[in-house]
Amino acid sequence: MEMTKISAGKLRAIGYEANTRTLRVELDCGNALEYANVSAEMWNRFKSAGAQWSFYRDNIEEELTAISVSAKPSSGGKNPLDDLFK
Repeated sequence: MEMTKISAGKLRAIGYEANTRTLRVELDCGNALEYANVSAEMWNRFKSAGAQWSFYRDNIEEELTAISVSAKPSSGGKNPLDDLFK
């Protein structure tokens, strides 16, 4: 699933898999959540919302059930600051 990095409230990345109708959100705490049976219309409204964090809280978090999944490190598991502080 292709993830789009964002900075909206506690959201850090969002993505959608149309074939499985799965929405994935990654939070600033490092947790990743997936929501099943999300319509393409809901995804389009979410990704284009002017206030994505508010949209997420009001229309997704409160209305749908999430499952916690493992978040992939965006830097391949390597801290980008490691090279600076060796």
